[in-house]
Amino acid sequence: MSSILIKNAQIVAMDEKGTVDTGDVLIEGGVISRVGGTIDTEADKVIHAAGKVLLPGFVQTHIHLCQTLFRGRADDLELLDWLKQRIWPLEAAHDEESIYYSAMLGIGELLRSGTTTILDMETVHHTDAAFRAIEESGIRALSGKVMMDYGDEVPLPLRENTEQSLRDSVELLEKWHGRDNGRISYVFCPRFVVSCTEELLVGVRNLSQRYGVKVHTHASENIGEIALVERERGMRNVAYLDHIGLASPDLILVHCVWLDEAEKRIIRERGVKVTHCPGSNMKLASGVAEVPDLLGRHIHVGLGSDGAPCNNTLDMFSEMRLAALAQKTLHGPTVMNARQVLRMATMGGAEVLGLEKEIGSIEEGKKGDLILLELDEFHAYPSFQADPYSRIVYSAGYSDVDTVMVNGKLLMENKSLLTINKRNVLREADRSIERLLKRLPNIVGAVGSKA
Repeated sequence: MSSILIKNAQIVAMDEKGTVDTGDVLIEGGVISRVGGTIDTEADKVIHAAGKVLLPGFVQTHIHLCQTLFRGRADDLELLDWLKQRIWPLEAAHDEESIYYSAMLGIGELLRSGTTTILDMETVHHTDAAFRAIEESGIRALSGKVMMDYGDEVPLPLRENTEQSLRDSVELLEKWHGRDNGRISYVFCPRFVVSCTEELLVGVRNLSQRYGVKVHTHASENIGEIALVERERGMRNVAYLDHIGLASPDLILVHCVWLDEAEKRIIRERGVKVTHCPGSNMKLASGVAEVPDLLGRHIHVGLGSDGAPCNNTLDMFSEMRLAALAQKTLHGPTVMNARQVLRMATMGGAEVLGLEKEIGSIEEGKKGDLILLELDEFHAYPSFQADPYSRIVYSAGYSDVDTVMVNGKLLMENKSLLTINKRNVLREADRSIERLLKRLPNIVGAVGSKA
């Protein structure tokens, strides 16, 4: 489909001007060519959107597609116990087919709730299967295999040889980076300092610079994690990453709940990006990141759901609401207003990923990554002179997403997914988790020795 004309939508553009208007949008060859007013032209498809809200697709800057199968199997634990007791053994049990259906299950949920771009972190093995799911589904994604070569409680199937981890990552990069005209990109994903040797992290730094791709890692999520890093590396997370030369505009740090003043300065001065995952941080009792302070320092902050087993939903509407309300309980009702939070979910996420010239707002020349909301429901009314940002962030939900497109290609229409066979994915997801659970007894207790 080379052209789509969207007629009479309420356009919430998320551009610098804060444009909110009713009019038409034309997408040609996957790119937005005209915005606003009445556009009288023929198109391959016309979508009549009167009464609907047109938004840039949501950009989630931290997801674990490989963990979607683990939903509901790691509840009520703090971070390190959550990893050691549940998540690492389950990841170690994965096979190629289970990774594929875990990814498809997650992508289906993401598309259904309006997310069109993700920054994803996979597990150690079978990453090709996740990339196949990404390719087939049509979602825009930056993804990479997780890298882990250190830790005395890491299951042996996840414990990597340093050089092999780097080689495997490069092979995946050379195969997948830039696929489908750049819709799919590779990122290096060392899990976090706790599970990576300095040799591995320095290798990632060098490869990131050589290939010009980003680095995606967790940092300062949990007080116990920080204490462990200080004990083993002699300094806090962000200071250590800066010490070894990883802190740069290509570094994306997930969580950053517990930062000291020096680390905030490093993030700002080095141009490091941050991802906020409020649902995950609350469920794991990690804390609440100081997002208003970070934004006030002109640090780029995006939003992400994290993985299904530490959130139980991959819904950006849920994350937006939590991001706003958590800060209000701490700092008063005027912080993190709806427009600011919606920007984090769209243009802010694009800035974190370095894609602000391509996605994140509805402007001529940008990619046709768009969603339509149908807010003709009790929970979204009254609509008369309603603030559109408030309506989207505080009232709307995933069930209101009607249409989703990436690169001007329809992935969902009339609330029906077009690139994913829902019944098949749900059936195979159940079969996959059943198979993984049977393997667990052989994996639990099989841990590596400290490097």
